[in-house]
Amino acid sequence: MTATIGVPGETFPGERRVALTPKACEALIKAKLGAIVEYSAGLDAGFTDDEYARRGVRLGTRAEVFAAADVIAQARAGGANPGFGQQDLALMRPGQILIAFGDPLTSPAECLELAQAGVSFFAMELVPRITRAQAMDALSSMASIAGYEAVLIAAGALPKMFPMMMTAAGTITPAKVMVLGAGVAGLQAIATARRLGAVVCAYDVRAAVKEQIESLGAKFVVLDIESGEGQGGYAKAMDEAYYRRQRELLTEVIKDQDVLITTAAVPGRKAPILVTREMAEAMAPGSVIVDIAAERGGNCELTVAGETVAHHGVAVVGPVNLPSRAPYHASQMYATNIVNLVKLMLKDGALKINLEDEIIRETLVTHEGKLVNPRVAQLIPQEVATS
Repeated sequence: MTATIGVPGETFPGERRVALTPKACEALIKAKLGAIVEYSAGLDAGFTDDEYARRGVRLGTRAEVFAAADVIAQARAGGANPGFGQQDLALMRPGQILIAFGDPLTSPAECLELAQAGVSFFAMELVPRITRAQAMDALSSMASIAGYEAVLIAAGALPKMFPMMMTAAGTITPAKVMVLGAGVAGLQAIATARRLGAVVCAYDVRAAVKEQIESLGAKFVVLDIESGEGQGGYAKAMDEAYYRRQRELLTEVIKDQDVLITTAAVPGRKAPILVTREMAEAMAPGSVIVDIAAERGGNCELTVAGETVAHHGVAVVGPVNLPSRAPYHASQMYATNIVNLVKLMLKDGALKINLEDEIIRETLVTHEGKLVNPRVAQLIPQEVATS
């Protein structure tokens, strides 16, 4: 019997992505899977019901999608969609597969509920950063969009233009932009700011990214502190003495910048404070700080998620859900990540969860009524997990 993948519309406030685009659904249909999409699920991202129907996708109500699908694909589920995710849980059945962002490392209780419901949950945040999994790495896909959008926000908020201009009224000097953190989001922010004509510098605790920063035309800022590179290419958590020294050294660089974009985050933890109130106050009036880590508590002490704070003439922007600012391409990239993960599970026309595969094993959070991901399971008190 052909397995069916279902795509409900997103219910998280402000979420405009759709988990699978019409083209992605067509790819799965060609792989001998069925596809059902909730009416109007793709409209906010720019995909009409007619586009889905033309590619062989069945359309239905939300209840029909959950009832018909063996696999549910969502942008946000569980802990990534608090409140509304509970309503979807009631529609799910034992043995069903869920593929979505679910915030498992900060919302393990929601994962436990999925386990108790008998759902096999693949958390897209946990796709391992190995070469073979690059085509499924949704975190990197969304981070690249976040870095791009953060620069556009900064450019809109800054009372200056980014590029240098030679005009009859004189020469306009380029804006100075600094990016803290040179992961995927940071590198995209650097590239975007450079394309807009800004003079860019960047800092990262991982000295190994110096070459990548410089290859994009930015200056790598060197501070006299130890490297903070952790496993898997992520920055590792450091102690408070390290961050205090880092802030002291960064203040001298930050005070001369027009724009500061912060991107530092450690998976499953609150974002480290890299920019204090005093550091922000050292910047000139009219300067802008865009904190990509706002949803994780923020890298700036003044950040308020979802708001712009004016402090001593400095605008501190705390954007949330940046990928939804470009839902068409965010959906396109995310859908490709999901299709590649689903195809990894396809064996002889059937879906099989092979726990011997590193990608499957690391991404799978719940299976057969249990929390099977050790990183998530250790966050649940033992007496709760076994009750």
